[in-house]
Amino acid sequence: MISENEKILSQSVQFLKSVGPKRAEAFKKIGLGTIRDLLFYFPFKHLDRTNILTASKAYGHMVNGFEGELTVIGKVVDKDKIRAGRKEWMKVQMRDSSGFFECIWFQGINYFYSVFNEGDYFAVSGKPSLTKFGNLQFAHPDFDRISEDESNSFLNTGKIIPFYRLPKDLKSGNIGDFSLRKIISYAVEGYADKLEETLPPELIKEHNLSGLVESVKNFHFPESKEKLNAAVFRFKFEELFYLELLVALRKHNYKSKLQGNSFTIKTSLVPDFLRILPFELTRSQLSVLSEIRKDMESNSPMNRLLQGDVGSGKTIVALIAMLIASDNGFQAVLMAPTEILADQHAKNISELLKKLSLVHKSRQIKLSLLLGGQKKSQKEKSLEENEMSEADIIVGTHALFEERVKFKNLGLVIVDEQHRFGVAQRARLQSKGKTPDVIVMSATPIPRTLSMTAYGDLDVSVIDELPKNRRPVKTILRGESKLPDIYKFIIDKSKVGYQSFIVYPLVEESEKLELKAAETYFNELKDGYLKDLNIGLLHGRMTWQEKEEKMLLFLAKKFDVLIATTVIEVGIDIPDANIILINDAHRFGLSQLHQLRGRVGRGGRQAFCILVTRDEPAASNSKNNLDLEYLSPSKLERYKSAIRLQTMVKHSDGFKIAETDLKLRGPGNIFGTEQSGFPELKHASIVEDANIITEAKKAAFKLIDADPHLKEESSRVVRKNLIEHYSDNLRYAKIA
Repeated sequence: MISENEKILSQSVQFLKSVGPKRAEAFKKIGLGTIRDLLFYFPFKHLDRTNILTASKAYGHMVNGFEGELTVIGKVVDKDKIRAGRKEWMKVQMRDSSGFFECIWFQGINYFYSVFNEGDYFAVSGKPSLTKFGNLQFAHPDFDRISEDESNSFLNTGKIIPFYRLPKDLKSGNIGDFSLRKIISYAVEGYADKLEETLPPELIKEHNLSGLVESVKNFHFPESKEKLNAAVFRFKFEELFYLELLVALRKHNYKSKLQGNSFTIKTSLVPDFLRILPFELTRSQLSVLSEIRKDMESNSPMNRLLQGDVGSGKTIVALIAMLIASDNGFQAVLMAPTEILADQHAKNISELLKKLSLVHKSRQIKLSLLLGGQKKSQKEKSLEENEMSEADIIVGTHALFEERVKFKNLGLVIVDEQHRFGVAQRARLQSKGKTPDVIVMSATPIPRTLSMTAYGDLDVSVIDELPKNRRPVKTILRGESKLPDIYKFIIDKSKVGYQSFIVYPLVEESEKLELKAAETYFNELKDGYLKDLNIGLLHGRMTWQEKEEKMLLFLAKKFDVLIATTVIEVGIDIPDANIILINDAHRFGLSQLHQLRGRVGRGGRQAFCILVTRDEPAASNSKNNLDLEYLSPSKLERYKSAIRLQTMVKHSDGFKIAETDLKLRGPGNIFGTEQSGFPELKHASIVEDANIITEAKKAAFKLIDADPHLKEESSRVVRKNLIEHYSDNLRYAKIA
């Protein structure tokens, strides 16, 4: 039943002072139809009184050697575009009651010229300097337009002024900065007290959170900086708490409501397999196997994320789990993201199963390969094997999702490179068996904050050491001018058995990106620098059978060098490939570069990853956020690419690389329903709020452990809020 307060808050914004029907339509276009909507339309930033000075005091600070940032409020008295030769800049003269100051811009001149108009008041923030004429000057400052009333009020009372995003629909409805602030102030003053709390009082007390009403008021119009910080913390915590609640519900439902299978070691199948391996498992692999085995012995279905860096031996661990399932009379599925990787998995596993059959003669483990691009006869045979339960292990791609694919007794599903498959796809595959155990594998390490949120319903196992014979790959950054020397290095190393990958971003010439093309350079290198070597070409437009043929020729050492696009990114295993040259390395993302580097160094010899770029940019550590904010998009991308390349040179640890990648890229759409069923974050940051994520996760899981159905009186507020505001996400809580 809807309360009286909720009815009032559900009224149209048109009933607020200064709105009316026409402005209400403008608000409705951006999703602000009700008074409640407007109360939760929070500022994107605030102008604080900290370091606010008059022009004369700011000047005095500079004379005395001040080097920090400060804010001055003034009125525009003049503006001018200045040209000297080819250079052009813009200068704005401003003043307050104590004196003058100026602002200059060297980029975006036309835009800034249109923004600064005589008579307007602005709060200008930045690092000032003194010109040779003794003028106080801000170069490319941050700024906010305020009204004359706000200017006086701000200086006299020390207010913190909120700033709201102003979409074009509001502007077209004749709503500007000042009028929006006034309208929202009317909403806050008249209606914020009618908001009903969305967190239990015990939780608020335990985590020292400010109440909902107080938080809304202080987010919009803070009484102090401390109260603003408390409001921001409260909304970050609440957002993450409900997200983690969805995670906890998903995990609880999977573990408690679904009946799984119990697997034990029944015969000598697994011990015999360990005997035929040509290497010893690492301590980390054995530890992860122990975790998986305990899960498989339980009647609750396993739902585990297996992380490990490139080449750490995840596939062997997965294969042992598949043999445990086979030992219990169940089928196991290994799903790969590409046909070429699925095909390679099948070949490698088949070789090991042949060796196993020589020592374990009581039963032969059968393998079937199912790919979308198979010949019809081969595909029909694979489908028949699945249905007849002739195959113990089935390896495939997305073809395993097809309706026609039937499993007689599916007990274990392993998804390789799991980030390439969405929640709904995983659910379809799982539905083909009686709640099979699930292992999702990722060679792209997942930062801790992501593993607690997007993958928080999965138990996590990490293989954190490489096999004993592995040496870290040496990574070197070079400019294009060094390519002749690099080709000579490849030639010299080929004489001692080294094979090399040369990677290009595209297959064909693209005028837009001006990138080298693999086909063009294949011919140039074949007839030029590398004419004395055997060279192959592999690209994404080939069929998987053609790719497989090229890889087998490379494996058989028919090629010294394989020129390829990023089709080799995932999973290709060539033991003697110990050099990878990545052209236009600045065009690649960090995780992609890390994956490509993982294609070499699979034997015991020293391997090399050579990153080639047009120049060798040095990302200056002195850049601060203000500087980056005013970089043009092209300069900002060059700065980020420089950090990516230097990170690759400095680190071989995939988790450190993943953390840097997350900071550079931002989280993106990680909570989109396609991948996870989670709401997008509005307040919290996956990159910056690790401590709040940890705190919110503990609180959410503690609540679900104590009251999984949210039936207790203390959980009433949580249950109500989940149903009212997260109903679309709740259905995903049933999918693992």
